[in-house]
Amino acid sequence: MDGLTAAQTERTPSRADTPRDAHQLTPAQVETGLGVDPGVGLSSREAAERVAVHGPNQLAEPARRPEWLKFLDQFRNWLIGILIIAAVVAGAIGDIRDALVITVVLQINAVLGYLQERRAERSLEALRRMLVPTARVRRDGTEQLVEADILVPGDVVLLEAGDRVPADGRLIVAETVEVAEAALTGESQPVAKSTAVTGPVPLAERTGMLFMNTALTRGRAEMIVTATGMRTELGSIAEALRADAEPPSPLQIQLDSLGRRLALLSGVAVAAYALVALTRGESLADIALRAVALAVAAIPEGLPAVLALTLALGVYRMARRGAIVKRLASVESLGSATVVCSDKTGTLTLNEMTVRALWSGGRLHEVTGEGYGTNGVVRGGEATLVSALLPFALCNDAHLTDDGFVGDPTEAALVVLAAKAGLDADGLRVELPRTGELPFDAATKYMATFHREPDGRTRVYVKGAVDVLLGLCSEVVTEDGVSELDDRCRGEVLDVTRQLGGSGLRVLGAATAVADGAPDQASLNGLTLVSVAGIADPPRAQARDAIALCRTAGVTVKMITGDHADTAAAIARELDIDGDVVTGAELDLMTPQELSRRIDDIGVFARVVPEHKVAIVRALSERGHVVAMTGDGVNDAAALRAAHIGVAMGVTGTDVAKEAADMVLTDDDFSTIVRAVREGRAIYANIVKFVRFQLATNIGAILSLLGAAAAGLPAPLTAAQLLWINIIMDGPPAMALAVDPAEDDVMRHPPRDSAERILDARRLIAIGRAGAVMALGTVGLLAFARPWAGTDTALTMAFTTFVLFQLFNAFNARADQGPLLGRHQLRNRTLWWCLAGVLVVQIAAVHLPWARTVFGTQPLDPVQWALCLGTAATVLLVELLVRAVKRLVR
Repeated sequence: MDGLTAAQTERTPSRADTPRDAHQLTPAQVETGLGVDPGVGLSSREAAERVAVHGPNQLAEPARRPEWLKFLDQFRNWLIGILIIAAVVAGAIGDIRDALVITVVLQINAVLGYLQERRAERSLEALRRMLVPTARVRRDGTEQLVEADILVPGDVVLLEAGDRVPADGRLIVAETVEVAEAALTGESQPVAKSTAVTGPVPLAERTGMLFMNTALTRGRAEMIVTATGMRTELGSIAEALRADAEPPSPLQIQLDSLGRRLALLSGVAVAAYALVALTRGESLADIALRAVALAVAAIPEGLPAVLALTLALGVYRMARRGAIVKRLASVESLGSATVVCSDKTGTLTLNEMTVRALWSGGRLHEVTGEGYGTNGVVRGGEATLVSALLPFALCNDAHLTDDGFVGDPTEAALVVLAAKAGLDADGLRVELPRTGELPFDAATKYMATFHREPDGRTRVYVKGAVDVLLGLCSEVVTEDGVSELDDRCRGEVLDVTRQLGGSGLRVLGAATAVADGAPDQASLNGLTLVSVAGIADPPRAQARDAIALCRTAGVTVKMITGDHADTAAAIARELDIDGDVVTGAELDLMTPQELSRRIDDIGVFARVVPEHKVAIVRALSERGHVVAMTGDGVNDAAALRAAHIGVAMGVTGTDVAKEAADMVLTDDDFSTIVRAVREGRAIYANIVKFVRFQLATNIGAILSLLGAAAAGLPAPLTAAQLLWINIIMDGPPAMALAVDPAEDDVMRHPPRDSAERILDARRLIAIGRAGAVMALGTVGLLAFARPWAGTDTALTMAFTTFVLFQLFNAFNARADQGPLLGRHQLRNRTLWWCLAGVLVVQIAAVHLPWARTVFGTQPLDPVQWALCLGTAATVLLVELLVRAVKRLVR
């Protein structure tokens, strides 16, 4: 048997043998070989037995690295290598204390990095579980939806256009089937498939087979699964390939580059210090100790771990809000989106047809309530409405259920309308049984049903296009009762029709008469027009607010729909979408250059096909926009890939669209996209916060050490103390900044430039300014306290001051652009707890005997603590002063 071990072959029943070269066998031969009746499918018991033999229908994942190797990976960072060298140098010159502290800190950093990596992996694994593919199969004689990983050879799988093939299989039913096999065979065009037998031909010519991970672009198919998992053609390819690691995102590359520049800065600082120290006659041991401290000060070893965890947690939060982001790098793009191109139906609207207006008895009635719920009313619900709505209730095949409806959406809307006026359509159909019907026909544009009344007469009810019904009617119901359908009345009905149609509503008329003859077209003469209904798919209640929020945030929303231009324009007015309305036919007449020139002025694209979406994305990209594009169909895949952020519909979307997209909406709701943009901006803002916070600490430490050396003072921070600062400041407080709640005004700013650096000139100046203040304060307090407090106590004060500087600088980092002080600083309780914890452990480092031995500190009295605290506060006061001056200058 193909791909199975000898032991598995012995366990497999002969009737479940996987046929070799199934494309060379007839469907009947495959059915016999796999022991399955396609009309019934496998039994649940047989399917379970075959799963035990064949295993899950999954491609083998790359061998997982052992956990101990993942732990050792934390030491492979070249920046960590510098710290290891520093530990070796410290030990070589006899500074055992610093060597031990560096070693312990490296171990702690590795444990934290390992745990953070595990947490990120668990978050991403949770997202993958949310995207488990499913397959529609026939088992136990019924159609069932099962998870694709439990498919087995012999399963009968049912497929339609847009579905992704879940395993390899032999076609037994193929109705105009075409399949995109480019990912497997390189064939650029969809391949026509049939149930015909083919000879020993190459893979691309096996037209009677479907292969895992290809996609139906057209038609309907049924296949019998012949191979699953690693026994599929795709599995054989996977076996030969080595899994590639996910490439680093631009943000990670940018931070890695930043780390290298800091290391270079460390090298320059060490060289400069060594040159000065040698000219001053310092010993090589002292120079080595200072060099170790400078190397430790320059390395932001916590940045990569914090970045990875921040992105992973942000993606997990998005998933909980209905937006599953498939690639971490997409998070960066979300924050800079400038245009969202959204489908209308189901995304901006409810995708639930609703009667919104009713004309009857010469009056226009308002209908409340939206969707298929019956909690609305028909305002002005006089008794005459009963006769006006009978045709809509009886000339109708839809039924309401607890979960929605069964039947045509427009007919369901008419049943809901009747219910809002107090009519029970199902009950009426029992009281007035149908005796005949004329089904709807595109040529006649109406439907008619015939019903037996209690008095034995037969009455016909008709619904259809108003202009057609007017040609069949001789009377009309007006305010004065039934009147002759003269030119005046005809004009009034046509005016109402135009009014409703101009509002973007689909218009249907209803008429009735006593039928004299048999149920045929001859029975439809002399009808009485009783009502006209205006139907629409109403906008989602939250969509208008979401679009308004986009406008405030500088994000343009463009509607794309296959509907008529009038309908699209009406919905756009309700949602307050600005811009011209352009149809697909008009797009066909535009050159790419013309579309690019006009694209910013267009708000609605109507009657478009998927190919137009690609042109729209390209035109927007040429104008410098970052585009988010929604889609749900097979042919939307190209547009989803072309957009900077492809967004697939999770409810109505096809597997192909979900595969091509960067993000999948679990609720198909436009407001979820806006929430994702908001979350993306918040994630980027938090990355800026912790990067700014950590780098200010590193710059401050380097300047403090260089400043003290230039002033002829002892080093204010030892290597052990610097590593202590890295643990208590670059750990919990930095992580607390990384999960900071979004600022209230995050959607009041325009989108960031996608090319913007995390550390632009403004932020670099702010970081340099904070580092300089820390260095001046630390070195200045050391120089001030040394004469009267002694060198050891003064060094402890300098160390403590530098730690306290970070407490105040956290507020600078949180308020990157907003006000420094205010209630918003109280929102991140986690940060406050972390800062309080830092203060407690610093007190312990200064006053506990064993900690004083490790860090070389001396106890401080209250006055000395006050001096440290007051000096540290200057980093916040200077920032306040700088911002005040900037406001005055403006």
